[in-house]
This record gives sequence, structure tokens and C-alpha cells, in this order.
Amino acid sequence: MNRRHFLHAASLSSLALASGVSSCAPRLSATANQPLHRVPKLKLSLDRIVKETVGLRPFRASGPRIARETLGSKTLVHNYGHGGSGWSLSWGTGNLARELVLSTGEKKVAVLGSGTVGLATARLLQEKGCEVTIYTKDLPPNVTSNLATGTWSPASRVCDPKVATPEFHALWENATRFSFRRFQFMLGLDDIVSWVDEYGVSNEPFRQQTDPAIGGEVYHLAGLIPERKELTPKEHSFGAKYVSWRSSMMFNIPSYLHHQLSTFIMLGGKLKVQEIKKLEDIDALPEMCVVNCMGLGAKEIFNDEELTPISGQLACLIPQNEVTYKLNARGASIISRKDGIYLGGNGLVGNWDTTPKREVTEKFVDTIQQVMKEMRS
Repeated sequence: MNRRHFLHAASLSSLALASGVSSCAPRLSATANQPLHRVPKLKLSLDRIVKETVGLRPFRASGPRIARETLGSKTLVHNYGHGGSGWSLSWGTGNLARELVLSTGEKKVAVLGSGTVGLATARLLQEKGCEVTIYTKDLPPNVTSNLATGTWSPASRVCDPKVATPEFHALWENATRFSFRRFQFMLGLDDIVSWVDEYGVSNEPFRQQTDPAIGGEVYHLAGLIPERKELTPKEHSFGAKYVSWRSSMMFNIPSYLHHQLSTFIMLGGKLKVQEIKKLEDIDALPEMCVVNCMGLGAKEIFNDEELTPISGQLACLIPQNEVTYKLNARGASIISRKDGIYLGGNGLVGNWDTTPKREVTEKFVDTIQQVMKEMRS
């Protein structure tokens, strides 16, 4: 057999073999007895918890303070008081603060605070050619932003709609849309921002949240993330009567803060560990324009009586590679991040205590354990 005939025969044999394999291989059927959403069970017990923390959210009933004022010969721009929405709104309110800074004509700018709001504001100012110095009491991971859940939640305890003005709603929408676009630019960068499946599990019909401390349906924008879909029992493996699903956005906090800080320094930013305790400390800074991103630290310095903490406790489980989803169930939640699986769900208004309570963690564990036990194999 010459070479041409050999290759032709081999080709026919290969096609026949491939056809035979294809006809014998199992096929996925649309009517297969498998749920559409196969959710891995969480390995959950108290001895798998490696740390417990309490973070304080800086809440203002009227919403975050984005404003400009004069402090002696300096211009002071405020950007603080985001409640539970600091991560989600950081780029958007940073952009609004940047516009106020640029209106002064100053190019050397001080930013107070190295949390997610301060870092985003500093990065945005750098993009406009400003020379930025961050003054901060502590560095990540020793900042409040490191104690957050790290999920897209631009209306979480952002204001009290009974107090907030229509002007604030417009400001909030501007900031939310800007932030959402910026986070999309960060997708694919070492998983610092990612999309995940989010499930809601309940024995009662789902209703829109209307808690005035959260914002509720008054502060909701369609079109940014997919709407929730209620699943039928055949589509999921949970044992609850009502289950919802949607895609949601999540931030892997340690890698995100490291990326922001590293990029800031790489682009020429300066960083000084220096606590600001009083107005005279701000007046002593060499920069003539100062952006206040201090969160709760602004309460005493600027005599902001409206600013109050909302504490939130988290318990961190050992990471579980196959668990990559977010779950809200009966007042408790889990958020799967690269650095661990976080359990949470409480919020105490006016509480300054940052000491974790074991009984709170036990309640989270009991609730989620029950959800896991009810799941079908």
C-alpha cells in the first residue's frame, strides 16, 4: 500500500472509530433526574472556624457625606459615611470627591484613610495627574475595610429613605453606576473581582427588603446585575420551599486591597502612617487640598453627630475549593472567598463593641447547618 492509500484508509478508520465512540457515549438529557443547580454542601462545624471579627459600618441616616468646605487656608473634601456600602460605592463616591478636588485647581492632594474608599479616591486622583499622599492610622489588613463581607451591595445600610433627599438618590445612582463600570474593568485580575452564584433560601415567600436602615426597594437599580429568579424544586437541591438564584459580584478583600495599594505606590503615590486626631493635625499637613475618607474616625474630629456605627460580626471557616457560592438563609449568610468562607448576618445600630460573641457565631452555624442537613443528595 502506497503512502496516499495508507493515509486515506487510516482517515476512514479514525472516522469510523469516532462515530462508534460517539454513539456509545452517554448523553446529557434535558429530562435527566439532576437539578439544574448542583450546590456543594458546606463542611460546617465550630472547630472549622479559624477567626471571628466584628466590623463597624459608618452609617449616616442622610447618606454618605460628599461635600466641600474650607478649613482655614485649606480646602477639605469629605467622602465618608457609607454604611454597609463602602466597598460597592468606593469608586463612585471617589469620583464625586475627585470632581470637587479638581475644581480647586490643586494638584498636590492629601487623602485621609487607607480603606477601600480612600484607596479608590487616591487612585482616581492619580488618573488626573494629581500627586497624592495617603495619611493613615493603620494599613491593611488592620483597617475596617478588611472586616467587610466583600459583596456588591450598594444599598446596604446606605441611608434612611425617610431622611435622605431626592438629591441624595441622584447622587447615589451616579455613584452606583460609576462604581459598577469600574469593577467590570477589574474582572480577570487574579480573581480580585468575580461573579458568583447567589442563592436565597426561605420557608416563606420572598419579599423586597424595606428596612429603612438598609435602603430597601427605594434604592434599587435594574440592569446592573441580573434579577433574582425563583427556582422550582426540580431546579435545586435545597430542602426549603422557596429558593431564589441570581449572579452577583464579589470582592476578594485581601487581594483587592493589596492590588489597590501596590498600584497606588507603583504610580508614584506616597504613604505615611500618621494618625489624625484633631483639626490642627489636618491644618499642619503640607497639602492645601485634603480628602477626608476616615469613616467613623470622622465623627469626633468633625463633630458629626449623625454618624453612628452599625456593627457586624463575621466567622471565618477554612476554605472549601468546591464551595464558590453566596447563600442567604433565615437571617444568616455565607460568602465564599479565597481567604475563607464567611458566616454573618447581624447588624447592631449604635454598637461600638468590636468583641466577637461566641453565641452569635453559634447561631450562624446552627442556621446554616440546618440548611445543609435539609439538602437533597
